[in-house]
Amino acid sequence: MAQTDGTATPVSKIRIREIAKLANVSIGTVDRALHGRKGISEQTRRNVLQIAKGLGYTPNLAARALSIGGSVVRIGVCIPLEIHFFYDRLRAGILAEAARFAPIGVEVLYRPVERLGQGEDYAMEQLLRDNIQALIITPGDPQRLAPLLEKAERKNIRVICVASDAPRAARSSVVCVDPRVSGSLAAELMGRFTPPRSEVAVITGMMMTEDHRTKVHSFSQQFSKFCSGGKVVKALEGHEDEDETFQKCFSLLHDLKGLAGLYVTTANCLPVCRAIGARGLSGQIILITTDLFTEMVPYIEKGTIAASIYQRPYVQGQTAVRLAVDHILRGRPIPETSYLNPAIVMKSNLHLFPESQNFHPVKT
Repeated sequence: MAQTDGTATPVSKIRIREIAKLANVSIGTVDRALHGRKGISEQTRRNVLQIAKGLGYTPNLAARALSIGGSVVRIGVCIPLEIHFFYDRLRAGILAEAARFAPIGVEVLYRPVERLGQGEDYAMEQLLRDNIQALIITPGDPQRLAPLLEKAERKNIRVICVASDAPRAARSSVVCVDPRVSGSLAAELMGRFTPPRSEVAVITGMMMTEDHRTKVHSFSQQFSKFCSGGKVVKALEGHEDEDETFQKCFSLLHDLKGLAGLYVTTANCLPVCRAIGARGLSGQIILITTDLFTEMVPYIEKGTIAASIYQRPYVQGQTAVRLAVDHILRGRPIPETSYLNPAIVMKSNLHLFPESQNFHPVKT
């Protein structure tokens, strides 16, 4: 019988034979399925794992690590350094979860890029030569990365996208807040705050990035449903650059004086706040932002930011590592998508979020 105290239950030869008989496969096939090895179909793997689960089997990860020796799992990580407000938290989640699994041989190979969409192909090529078994990446330019993502999956390296997706390329999973939901949620909030027939604009990073493009599209489609006669009159790319974003937003506020609201789809909201302040429009334009970090707090408290959609980057990082480890060591299938539920941050609940306090990034 399976143990019920939550401890791992090693599989005996009798149990392996039992699983093999029920699945109508060989003992070797059962071993491959249970330990995430190559040489069997995904359908067979799922069938074996389902039967094993029904028998109460849980892999003993510590024993697995000792039997192999050295690093059991090498996870490559390629995420941007900027905008650090978001990516510091994402990296912290990745490293914290990897550290939890370090005693059983989980190792992280960290090769960041300076900015989203810059140098990703080179960093990824380096990681593919480092004998990794999983790759956690934020794809800024998914079209350019597609051949490398497909190469990784062909080599049985599980690709897990975080914070943005590459849905038209080969990858195993994505961990993020669904950008369609984020865009729709921002549109609903904007529609509740603004009067009928309001004109609003969107400030994003890069339209080639899946997360940014989808949020803009979703917001633009949904806004008029929540604001009668409402219209999205402009979508600007700031390329995650503070100076560029400030200048474009500053000009926009001059050219469109009747603008009722702005939606910022990325964490690059500080230059937008400064542009609004420079135009003397704080509190007059409804500003919906994305994520939460210490530097945003004064703008939320004084009402420049009406609400922010929090994407839980720390949890995204944790989840991505956990998916990789569970698949490689436990043989669990990786879900095609792992969407997190976003939170709405406003002045009244700001104090409940640790990100509103001083955050000290992990040193690497």
